[in-house]
Amino acid sequence: MKIRDILAQGKPTLSFEVFPPKTQDKYETVEAAAREIAALKPSFMSVTYGAGGGTSRYTVDVAATLNNEYHVPTLAHLTCVSSTREHVHRVLEDMRLHGIENVMALRGDIPKDGKVEKDYRYASQLIREIKENSDFCIGAACYPEGHVESVNKTADIGYLKEKVEAGCDFVTTQMFFDNNILYNYLYRIRERGITVPVVAGIMPVTHISQVGRITQMSGTYLPARFKAVVDRFGNNPAAMKQAGIAYATDQIIDLIANGVNAVHVYCMNHPDVARKIKENLSEIL
Repeated sequence: MKIRDILAQGKPTLSFEVFPPKTQDKYETVEAAAREIAALKPSFMSVTYGAGGGTSRYTVDVAATLNNEYHVPTLAHLTCVSSTREHVHRVLEDMRLHGIENVMALRGDIPKDGKVEKDYRYASQLIREIKENSDFCIGAACYPEGHVESVNKTADIGYLKEKVEAGCDFVTTQMFFDNNILYNYLYRIRERGITVPVVAGIMPVTHISQVGRITQMSGTYLPARFKAVVDRFGNNPAAMKQAGIAYATDQIIDLIANGVNAVHVYCMNHPDVARKIKENLSEIL
């Protein structure tokens, strides 16, 4: 099933993201975690993509298993900046042959060595190419606080508009910890004529080590309320996990109460985290 059709129903949706293994020996562990999350019957699941296409085979394999064996609509990520056009089309054909109908079209991170291919520079180029050559439902990324490489938020919204005009059907946000940031962003993009569905990306922070990685990679704003949770419970792993899930649950409830019906949870391959959040929302979804 295409995700654009799921979102068009206008009902609250809860989806989860998993990431594939980097090596074959970890495949069974990842697949087992994905299977447990699929058993929760989310609206859909997404499967991320390795830098440079290194895990593209595992992305398609995990996504195909979720889609065909567990009957969960699946969104397979695809990055392009480190891939040739030939490789991209080969992966897309592989997805199609496995019955995958949804693709998350991304530029991808620039490798540390700076080596990129010449065929693609922007996600909008990948989106346009997929749109012109297939019937995939296409998702794209958006950044309520602005992409770290953008000169400012206005320019970043301009890049989002290019993605929408290229043909993406919906967008999923980077994680955020202050819902007001998203509400302000939604107002700004609607003013620019961007009307595609926006799926809110939420990350339950269940371990103090995640905080440093989040701020280093994305520069995400951490509100005082969130910092207080980390300061109080960060050195108690069990308490931090419980508090992190509660904080994420509170964000989701507030989003749905304010009309943001589509929520995507970055649960980091932890079925127990996904399960607890689903339980916390049992009468809301």
